[in-house]
Amino acid sequence: MTATDPWVDLLAGDRALLDRTSTAERVADVLRQRIIEGALPPGTRLSEENAGRALSVSRNTLREAFRLLVHERLLVHEFHRGVFVRVLGADDVADLYRVRRMLETRAVRLANTAGEARLAALDEAVSEGERAHAEQRWVDVGTANMRFHQAIGGLADSPRVDELMRQLLAELRLAFHVMSRPREFHEPYLAFNRQITTLVLDGSLAEAERALEDYFDKAEAQLADAFAQMAR
Repeated sequence: MTATDPWVDLLAGDRALLDRTSTAERVADVLRQRIIEGALPPGTRLSEENAGRALSVSRNTLREAFRLLVHERLLVHEFHRGVFVRVLGADDVADLYRVRRMLETRAVRLANTAGEARLAALDEAVSEGERAHAEQRWVDVGTANMRFHQAIGGLADSPRVDELMRQLLAELRLAFHVMSRPREFHEPYLAFNRQITTLVLDGSLAEAERALEDYFDKAEAQLADAFAQMAR
């Protein structure tokens, strides 16, 4: 592990998000967001020295942030080896989709009570993915997909659901790394995202919910197959 690792440079850029009164929770927010964006793939060793230097935070603050993310199942601490970004398995994927179905499909049913800002966030996330697609930025297409689902959860207009979705999507992004070709995996879902968004904005919520369930069935099957092949 050296100071030239890409994730270290990214964290150094995140330093401006923190100030002298920064807390472990805010450091954890930065690291979680980098996981959601795909910048910290499964198995990455997070050196305390390099991460602390990049973010200009104390070792104690960093260790507390690590503990928070271990609790969220995003990091693991290995005795005598250090802290690593967690590697997920097929059982994790099944459980993640079980919870997502409970949260996101219910949120879609509540879309008729969502404010304009929540609806606008949904449309903007899809547009962001379409722009990334046009420019062939496939990792960014995946990140926009994460933001789309965060916006789906946001239709519930609940800070607690927002927080749960951030944690779930960070875990999900770790699962996505099993797909070796991000374009082939993410590209087909752009049309699904636009279809679901159009249905929500038109008020066709029952149809949007059915489309989202179909979406989940397809995505979960793809990931489960990829994990099965990896285990062979």
